[in-house]
Amino acid sequence: QVQLVESGGGLVQAGGSLRLSCAASGRTFSSYAMGWFRQAPGKEREFVAAISWSGGSTYYADSVKGRFTISRDNAKNTVYLQMNSLKPEDTAVYYCAAEVGVSYYSDYRSYDYWGQGTQVTVSS
Repeated sequence: QVQLVESGGGLVQAGGSLRLSCAASGRTFSSYAMGWFRQAPGKEREFVAAISWSGGSTYYADSVKGRFTISRDNAKNTVYLQMNSLKPEDTAVYYCAAEVGVSYYSDYRSYDYWGQGTQVTVSS
């Protein structure tokens, strides 16, 4: 099992940047693929980005491609989401997720382990 704790959310103006972190417990973090999802009020949870267990493969939603970067540090049991050029439509609660052996990185149903979420608010 793995437990996930997100941090780094906050209020930022449009065009600004934030870096989210997701710290994982457990000694097998490097075995897990990691994903970031977000959910805005009244909307379904949507895929943002994902990274393979080794960090060798990354995946992004079209809406964030070129603005967001996912990375991981397996020595620190942490995955990051660097968010640049933020837009008001990026406002949401951001969740990190983990799973071994993910086939469909963009499908939230592929992940069994979730953090509690961190709020990101982008003002116009």
